[in-house]
Amino acid sequence: MAIAAIRTLVLDCPDPHALAAFYAGLLGGEIRGDTDADWVDLHVGTVQRLSFQRAPGYVPPTWPSADHSQQLHLDLDVDDMEAREEEVLALGAKALDLDDEGGQRNFRVYADPVGHPFCLIRPV
Repeated sequence: MAIAAIRTLVLDCPDPHALAAFYAGLLGGEIRGDTDADWVDLHVGTVQRLSFQRAPGYVPPTWPSADHSQQLHLDLDVDDMEAREEEVLALGAKALDLDDEGGQRNFRVYADPVGHPFCLIRPV
């Protein structure tokens, strides 16, 4: 029997509403929280929620590097890698590693607008 259930996954960032808007564009969902709030929630489908917390002095993770390590990342399934890549880049994502080894590797790595890494994954 589980001791606990996940309530939310929280991402530190300099502007919670702006980062929530990026992830709403990526995942859909409803943003709950004022534009100047220190905490904003994004309610997405069957996932409980993602939350975004203002962190004064925020330092983005570096990937791949031990300095300012990523600490966590999101893996996101997509139906069409090329089309979805174009869309996430248009939302403000930054490409970190697009070498999918000629289609042999089923993922590509990006960073959200404040540097948190995430992967788009082509389900196999």
